[in-house]
Amino acid sequence: MSTFFLTFFLFTIVIFGMAIGYILQKKVVKGSCGGLGSLGVDKICNCIEPCNSARKNGNEV
Repeated sequence: MSTFFLTFFLFTIVIFGMAIGYILQKKVVKGSCGGLGSLGVDKICNCIEPCNSARKNGNEV
């Protein structure tokens, strides 16, 4: 059981350190590979016209 607590404590310290580093750098979270735009996908689905639920939510692209 002591191994569990030691491991949990070490993971907590590492995650806390990563969070502090992220906060101090003040960078915006962004994808590493460019997302769907790099694959040539311009919108969420390949529909010619958005479906009714997308129109209702204002998600037309």
